[in-house]
Parts: sequence; C-alpha cells; structure tokens
Amino acid sequence: MLTPRLKRSGMKSMPMIKATECGSVLIAFCLITFSTLSYAQFRVIGYVHSWKEELELTKIPFDKITHLNIAFINPDSSFRLVTPPALDTLVKTSHRFGVSALASIGGGSHNPYYASLLNDTNRTVFIDRLVQLVIDYNLDGIDVDLENNAIDSNYEKLVMDLSTRLKPMNKLLTSAVATWNGEKISDAALRKFDFINVMSYDQTGPWRPEKPGPHSTFAKAKKDLRYWTHRRKFSKKKLNLGLPFYGYCFGTQYGASMSYGEIIKTFPGSEVHDEIVPPGGGNIYYNGLPTIKRKTSLALKKAGGIMIWQLMQDDTGDHSLLTAIQHVISR
Repeated sequence: MLTPRLKRSGMKSMPMIKATECGSVLIAFCLITFSTLSYAQFRVIGYVHSWKEELELTKIPFDKITHLNIAFINPDSSFRLVTPPALDTLVKTSHRFGVSALASIGGGSHNPYYASLLNDTNRTVFIDRLVQLVIDYNLDGIDVDLENNAIDSNYEKLVMDLSTRLKPMNKLLTSAVATWNGEKISDAALRKFDFINVMSYDQTGPWRPEKPGPHSTFAKAKKDLRYWTHRRKFSKKKLNLGLPFYGYCFGTQYGASMSYGEIIKTFPGSEVHDEIVPPGGGNIYYNGLPTIKRKTSLALKKAGGIMIWQLMQDDTGDHSLLTAIQHVISR
C-alpha cells in the first residue's frame, strides 16, 4: 500500500458498553446479527492504519466488516515488534462485534530490517515474536503484507515456518499480494495462506508523474482476478478483491493523494465519478460509488470477498463506499 503515512500518535479508547445500558447492548447485538446474516461467507476485510492521528475506535464500522487488519506492526532496529497504541482495546472491540482481528506486517513503505530478519539466522526468533504477539493480544492471525524487495528468497521460508506455528493454534495466515510481482511468490507459499488480498490498485501514482491516469480500473480488477484464479490456480473462494478508498492527484494543488472522504467533501457530486478536474487544473483519479458497486458485484461472482485500503478514508451517510458495498452484498 503506497498511500502516505502520517506520524505515530495515540488512539482514543472506545467506551465499554455497561450491562445496565440495555438499549446499547441491544443495538450492538442487532448490528452483529445483521452483519452475520448479510455477509454469510463473503469476506469484507478492512485495513486500518493504526498509527494515524485520526484513528478513533468509535469511527471504525465494525458492523460492516468481517475482518480487521491492523497495519502495520513491524520490527524496530533491535528486531522487536512495535505495537500501536491501544492494540488490546482494538482487538477486544473487534471481537465484541464478531470481527476477526489480524496483525498486518510489512506494508508498501520500505522497512530496512526484514532482509536480515527473514534469513536463516534470525527467522525463527522473528516468528517466535509474531506468535507471542498473537498470544499476548488474542489476535486471530497474521497478515503478511511484504512487498517489493521484501519478497526475496526467504519469503517462502517465512510463510512455511509461520504456517507451521499458527495452524495448530487455529489462527489465520493471510497475505496482501500484487499481480505485478505475483511471480515472485511460489505456489508452495500460496498454498499456505487461508486467503489472499489482491491489491488491485496503484497502477500508477505520484511516483510516476509522467503517467497520470486511473490507478484502479474495473478492467484491472477483472485482469487481477483472472491472473490469480487462472494463471496461479488459486481458489476464487480464497481471493479477496482489493478496493481503494483513496485517490491520486496529478498536477493539482491538493498534494499527492486524497482520501475518498476528502474528495467528496471538497468536490460536491464527485461520489458518482472516478475522476475530478479541480479548479486550477490537473486531475484526481479514484473510485466513486458506481465503480465500487460494480467491483463488489464482480467479487461476488469471481472471488470470496473484498478488501479495503483503508477504512478510515471513507465518507459517511449516503456517500459511504462501505455502505454501498453492504447494499450490493445484501440484495
């Protein structure tokens, strides 16, 4: 995932529901029941960037997702895993809503320590720490989002060894993958994942200013699903189609990227489009409501779920992409 990272900061804790607050308990129960009945076996996986300033537990739509991937929990210079603020509260709140909570490692930003951590000398210690993280926080599994050069000759060994440790614990092992470097992931490693999240976005972006254009088209979604099911023979039931809740800016005054929520608030009516030409020139490319609905329908036929990067970039109310996704799944 190549969206910009904000500085680390604390998160506000979500108030616990008191036993005496019967109305709140009833509402929470109804939300969980609605989610279970509506989504059935279709996964709705949402990433949250747990270091972001604006992340508040009360704003996470737990009732509309089946899995929460907490990004990113990575090693520091001493190879110790750095956990985000309030991780324990985040996991407990997920479980209260019947949502599986996974720790996601890696990410699109370069981490200089993985090359050493994954070698034969250090890999066992690193896996020990990941397993202990799962135990300490009662996580439901680990999501491997190693990208670019982090997918090296040790990637398969990491996946195989981690699977050996997690499966007896009845924990999930998943991965975020990109089609453009899919050939770097072996069939043996793929078979160990309970499911994979296909990052069907970032065809282009601010790192390619000479190639402005859409970064997450419907055509790309079809091509990506076809690659993993036909070329790699991966079960469609174990595939989740990745959807972007952000857009990229080319030649505008709005920086490198904008969340979908920011786009909607800045440009009224933009929720029904995939491109905006803002005042002052340039272009902003993203996925509006029609495209997100169309991709969700595609995933219902050709995959086992959808994945979102990332939940906190959505808008609210009638313009919410996640609400639109829910409507498509439920009808």
